Amino acid sequence: MANTKEIKDRINSIKQTQKITNAMYLISSTKLQKAKKDLEKTEPYFFGMQAMVERLQRHLPDIKNPYFEDFSDIPEDEKTYGFLVVTADKGLAGSYNHNVLKMTEEEMAKHKKTKLFVVGELGRQYFESKHIPIEEQFHYTAQNPSLHRARMISLRTLEMFTSGEINTLHIVYTVMVNSMETETILQPLLPLKASIPDISLPMDVYREEFMLEPSPDAVINAVVPNCNTGYIYSALVESFCSEQNARMQAMQAANKAANDILHDLNIRYNRVRQAVITQEITEVCAGAKAQRSG
Repeated sequence: MANTKEIKDRINSIKQTQKITNAMYLISSTKLQKAKKDLEKTEPYFFGMQAMVERLQRHLPDIKNPYFEDFSDIPEDEKTYGFLVVTADKGLAGSYNHNVLKMTEEEMAKHKKTKLFVVGELGRQYFESKHIPIEEQFHYTAQNPSLHRARMISLRTLEMFTSGEINTLHIVYTVMVNSMETETILQPLLPLKASIPDISLPMDVYREEFMLEPSPDAVINAVVPNCNTGYIYSALVESFCSEQNARMQAMQAANKAANDILHDLNIRYNRVRQAVITQEITEVCAGAKAQRSG
């Protein structure tokens, strides 16, 4: 059995670690609140852009544009699938990174030709350790999601899509369902799919007329990049919020575990100290008895 000094040293060590986990919890909480406010400020604009793209898809089902190209003439084995993966720069966030990396590997295994775009240092380290080639790694983005960084990612991926280097683009990231639950999702970004026109509407329902100036192509080429940038930015901020939320839960679990360990160690410490005191009393009594007998 450990002596009182060893138990006391361990108790002090756990308390020092608990100070760190408490600080990390508070930092993550502050970052989460700030990221939520940033997302709320920009969401109306990007939701409007997304609604505009949906209206274009609905009113122009036969549009011929590179962003709507489905590459149906290319055999499946020859198509190149692009995956934009959003991970964290740091660990200690529970299963946040693991879930994203696992889904990405599963999706990449379904296709013969893939290109990987990685946000986050942990994602880069993971794929490099498995010798999986990375087309491009976007530094300083996971911990500092901004519209500028999202625009850089969007321009790079759109450039590769329009040049034919990739035929599809999907983003793998994490969303916050609520304060206790997150979900990893795979969202297609490119190409866009034209909607099938709904001809079943009654005759008395108002059908809006759409006039695109100077041309449908010009409007689509102006709207789609901004919409793509907005979605990527939203995904980056949503992932950042999920990361901070996951880290808060991990630190909360660590604090709870530390309290349980401290509780057990305090009981053990008291028992050892009581045993030592009892032994000392016994030795004093035995010495006194021996002295009286002598």
